[in-house]
Amino acid sequence: MPLPTDLIPPQAVNLAVRAVYALPAPVRRLIAGRQVSRDGQRLAPEAQLLLALMKLENTGLRDERVDLARRRLERGQRLIQGRPVGAGSTRALTVPNGDHPIPARLYTPAGLPSGSPLLVYYHGGGFVLGSIDSHDSLCRELAVTAAVRVLSVGYRLAPEHPFPAAADDALAAYEYAVKNAESFGADPGAVAVGGDSAGGNLAAVVGRTAEPAPAFALLFYPATDLSGHRRSRELFAEGFYLTDPDMTWFSDHYIPQERRTEPNASPLLADDLGGFPPTYLATAGFDPLRDEGEEFAHRLADAGVPVVLRRHEDLIHGFANMGALGGRFAEAVSEAAGALRMGLAMARPAGPSGLDDPA
Repeated sequence: MPLPTDLIPPQAVNLAVRAVYALPAPVRRLIAGRQVSRDGQRLAPEAQLLLALMKLENTGLRDERVDLARRRLERGQRLIQGRPVGAGSTRALTVPNGDHPIPARLYTPAGLPSGSPLLVYYHGGGFVLGSIDSHDSLCRELAVTAAVRVLSVGYRLAPEHPFPAAADDALAAYEYAVKNAESFGADPGAVAVGGDSAGGNLAAVVGRTAEPAPAFALLFYPATDLSGHRRSRELFAEGFYLTDPDMTWFSDHYIPQERRTEPNASPLLADDLGGFPPTYLATAGFDPLRDEGEEFAHRLADAGVPVVLRRHEDLIHGFANMGALGGRFAEAVSEAAGALRMGLAMARPAGPSGLDDPA
């Protein structure tokens, strides 16, 4: 059954979106409408314009039919993608995991020497949506900008595979990456984990439980507590791409209520985070998940973990996948890639603990 918007080829819509973003700034501001302010923050014009265009495309995240929601997300990514970043080479892999082999994709930047770091990356999508393909552009950008190999992991999705399937796959993929790092041309002592949203949750679970611990963690607006709501969940409940009803829909598909306090579902609730790797954690100001991500960063700092917390107060949830639109989106992704590159360079020597706070 085609979606109504499927009648318009995504390539055509992509060209239209990119044409809008190429307009002079005053024209873009006119299309986006009056600037939005909330909680002492001002929404970036690029983000406000994208939200206006999303309304035209009807790119909501949830649907009564999961298959339609998945198609809509994949189409939405094609609408905003730019020319693919040349990542050198890509290779499809299968990570063995008992009866559930895990598809993966290895990105190797051109000219990257042997013994370089490796990032194991888990895509976002609320544990229900998303794929290796939906996050292809982001993984390419991280690989090239941070000068790392990236192993993108296609973990099992709910509701077909509810908790703890995704967490089990995430850990299995990390362990496989460490074991096979040398065959990838990477340093087994410099394997990092990363992810966005639900993928950030999985990266946090792996960071807390894996042995050996990852060398570094790159977390974009992670979901860290599936059991409760914080102030940002109410402040940004509607109108900023990810909504409060979306989060409820995702959680209800992924995990029963009675298991949501388990640390492998809600890493913020773990008793001890002292063994967590050095971390760069980025949040968005206009994001229902903002406060729980920042609370996780503070808990890491309290446990003595070196952590940088960066709030992009003018951006929305999902900004890591919006870098092709340029402006603040591209700046935020570039900053994260730089932090990953620096963090991996400094991860093995002991560093000071503490927190760079967004305030």
